[in-house]
Amino acid sequence: MISRKIELFVPTVTPFAGDLSVDATRFVAQAKSLIASGAHGLAPFGSTSEANSLSISERMAALEALNKGGIEPAQMIPGTGCCAAADTIKLSAHATKLGCRGVLMLPPFFYKGVGDEGVFDAYKQVIEAVGPQLRVYLYHIPQMSGVPITLPLIDRLLSRFGDQIAGLKDSSGNWENTANVIAAFPEIDTYSASETMIPENVAAGGAGCISASSNVNPRGIRALIDGLNGPDHDALHLQVSSVRKIFESVPLIPAIKSAVAMQNSDDNFARVRPPFVRSTPEHNEAISKAVRIAGNQTLP
Repeated sequence: MISRKIELFVPTVTPFAGDLSVDATRFVAQAKSLIASGAHGLAPFGSTSEANSLSISERMAALEALNKGGIEPAQMIPGTGCCAAADTIKLSAHATKLGCRGVLMLPPFFYKGVGDEGVFDAYKQVIEAVGPQLRVYLYHIPQMSGVPITLPLIDRLLSRFGDQIAGLKDSSGNWENTANVIAAFPEIDTYSASETMIPENVAAGGAGCISASSNVNPRGIRALIDGLNGPDHDALHLQVSSVRKIFESVPLIPAIKSAVAMQNSDDNFARVRPPFVRSTPEHNEAISKAVRIAGNQTLP
């Protein structure tokens, strides 16, 4: 088994101002807080970040704000996958030029029923356009994208582009698929999307997790990573599992943002862009419970 560092990357929420523009000040503050709370890095502009409700220019400006705000580029794997290749190329080239560790790249996701040949061509177009410095983390979330990242596709991409294919985030929720990816491609970093799977992920040779609820519970998840198979393993796993289970019972992204708002006593963090709507009072008790279990992980 390949020895690798086990890591937590946070797909940090995107705070919005009253006019629903990106609130760069809060974005940077929250990002710094997550790193200070034990996250190894950030994966902004994925699903949890409401990336597909952000324009290309907004994503680029927000990434630059993180960089200027003190987040090391090597700690960031920003999401760059769009339906249009030109947009994916622009975002990926921008992140690569900034020195980011890599990019988390959805396949083109509007047209459904496309086969591996077309998805391979889409990735090939981007990788060849950006150049050899690009490092791609494939983003498998078929329940949202409708376009799976299959094992034959990964194999073909690795055969063609080698170490430019750096890893994969499996957000399918299917542990069997994650295990199959890890077993078939031990040379890449495979992340689970739930912290509850960290023990299985690590035991199989995976790289850790990129989890929405890590916005609320970074310390707990980092403690689990650091304490795997130690004397407190069961208690640490129960803590992260309890928080995660609550968020799986409520509208995920609005609830995560409401929890971050509670932790920071700052309701501005709870704003979402349409088509999302803010968490309703009926979910306050569950969200408050998750915050209590996670602890008061506030901005410094």
